[in-house]
Amino acid sequence: MFIHIDIDSFFASAERSVDPALKGIPMAVGGRSNLEIFNRRRTNIRLMNDNSGAFVTPVFYSDREKSFDSFFVDKIDGKRKIRGIVTTASYEARARGVKTAMPIAQALQLCPQLIVVPSHYLLYHRLSHDIQRFLQTKIPQLEQYSIDEFFGDLSGWIADTDVMAFSKRLQQELLERFDIPVSIGISRSKWIAKVATDSAKPFGVYEVKDIDDFIQKMPIEEFPGIGRGFQRRLGQYGISRLGEIKARKALFYSWKRPGIQLYHRVTGTDNEPISKKSDRKSIGISRTFDGLRDPDELRRRIMIMARHIVYIALSIDANPTTYYLKIDYEYGVKVKQSRSVDRFFSESLFKAELAQMYDEIAQPGAAALKLSLSVSNFTGNNLKTLSLLHLEEDQRRLRLTRDLHSLREQFGLDIIKSGSEL
Repeated sequence: MFIHIDIDSFFASAERSVDPALKGIPMAVGGRSNLEIFNRRRTNIRLMNDNSGAFVTPVFYSDREKSFDSFFVDKIDGKRKIRGIVTTASYEARARGVKTAMPIAQALQLCPQLIVVPSHYLLYHRLSHDIQRFLQTKIPQLEQYSIDEFFGDLSGWIADTDVMAFSKRLQQELLERFDIPVSIGISRSKWIAKVATDSAKPFGVYEVKDIDDFIQKMPIEEFPGIGRGFQRRLGQYGISRLGEIKARKALFYSWKRPGIQLYHRVTGTDNEPISKKSDRKSIGISRTFDGLRDPDELRRRIMIMARHIVYIALSIDANPTTYYLKIDYEYGVKVKQSRSVDRFFSESLFKAELAQMYDEIAQPGAAALKLSLSVSNFTGNNLKTLSLLHLEEDQRRLRLTRDLHSLREQFGLDIIKSGSEL
């Protein structure tokens, strides 16, 4: 039997776990494209040292002492302009029409009493990481699907008749240990368990005993993996409900692997096991800004963003081996480059690789509008997967990077910068 664990309104719940005054009221977590990281002066903002993780874009310059006005409000010609969007809304806020990705100004019009707090992604990373480690002590076959979702295979561990009771105990333990509410879906199929979680929300447990009956009238867009493209394709064949899919096996098989996979997932006959992929997928950061044509300034900003990624990678002891750089230019021009290495991750290596990648894809004279950096394919520090040719040099670089990390944890991320950032 599979269970799917989904943290209810994760970012909002995380904020409530450290600030109980936010409980029971309409509140939301908000974010905005913060360009403060590119300041040449020291901002003196401390990072939250006890946080880590790797599923969402980290925002580092949003410390807890900032007010709503200092984080979300710009003053232009003496007028207040509220910036930013809703990242996550509590259920109390959703009941008043507040939705994810809604501009904060619009959310406040719908719900004037809404409390909006800045995103603290480092908190969310650490909490997700701690929950994942706790769940591993309860469920031997565990897959972290996203920052706030987990799959568990209880076969051979918990009797099918005891899964409901086990899930309710687990739900209560997570609430008591982390002050985090979760909803749990149960099914003999991994993906049906995920869909079942929506029926359990908020803070419930829902078991699907008859898959055919459960999916019979469910709209196709509610199933994970059926995006707009597949919705249009299915619509051409008059399929709008999941229950209509089972009788169209030949049609789905004619679409080869994607169709076959989707058919078995929807009908609960996929027999897919828990994924053995790394529980962490990537670390990324992006920034959008007004058109920038100065190539030296663009390179400097890349190096600054790289320092932020290095910080969080060291915080979770990750060793990423794939580096990614993307630049969005004016007129819809987008260029990107990725590179894989089999070496220990260090700040100097990462920045050197990024510099080369930038030289290869830069568009001289064009105005850049957005930078995106990420790292992925974490190996851990497993010597068997890393190159021995650069071992001594890489270990020296890693020791230096760790020393810098210790100073940054103590005094702030911008206490030490490389010359390429100045």
